[in-house]
Amino acid sequence: MTRLPFALNHMAAPGLPLDRFFALAKALGIDSVEIRNDLDGNAILDGTPAAEVKAAAQAQGLTIISINALQRFNEWNDTRAAEAEALVTYARDCGAKALVLVPVNDGSGQAEGERQANLRTALKALQPMLAKAGIIGLVEPLGFSICSLSSKREAEEAIRELGFTDTFRLVHDTFHHHLAGEPELFPDLTGLVHISGVSDVAVSVADMRDPHRVLVDASDRLDNCGQIRALRDSGYIGPFSFEPFAPDVHALNDPAVALQASMAFIEAKV
Repeated sequence: MTRLPFALNHMAAPGLPLDRFFALAKALGIDSVEIRNDLDGNAILDGTPAAEVKAAAQAQGLTIISINALQRFNEWNDTRAAEAEALVTYARDCGAKALVLVPVNDGSGQAEGERQANLRTALKALQPMLAKAGIIGLVEPLGFSICSLSSKREAEEAIRELGFTDTFRLVHDTFHHHLAGEPELFPDLTGLVHISGVSDVAVSVADMRDPHRVLVDASDRLDNCGQIRALRDSGYIGPFSFEPFAPDVHALNDPAVALQASMAFIEAKV
């Protein structure tokens, strides 16, 4: 059985305060974590200073691989610039290696030409900000039909065309990869993989949404294990981060048991 470099996104146990979330990761033998800026009553939204987050992670021997996320990053304006500056600064000060960049996902900004131009505008604005702080920008295309950036190919082309491969990487999200129906993997430009499964047999692919995203097990419809295997076979060596959004996962009294079972299942299959 191959030991995979698993990571843990705080969405795997959003009800835990940060110190208990970090302890959960350590108890699972995971040394890489993602923190989020969208969890009420938790760091970052509760005002916890970045230095405290850094100290808490170091106390458990953890690396913060990302802050998730700058939303609507490809709708660049003064508000977005201020949000980006604050998050990049927080990432630098808490020791995070990267900032996840999530595109507009409300049906706007999808027109041919418009979406490519918006993406390049945002990348050009973010690049010096990220480079100065030593932070990687992780572009995460979403497979939803209403998303303004669902193609990893479009993201990859923009990053390479602008010469920004030192600053930006792609997120391969197994859920969104399946929804997008885009077979290419881009392992050499992938900086992070998010993993979650869908086991509900009643929902169509077109109707799959975040609440359907559970921990990966034998009933997974997204072929997470196949995706992971293909990524590793093609050269990807980075982390695989658990990011389930399903309310029943979040309600677990002991998420460690379920996470351990999912880790063991995946490792046995890949």
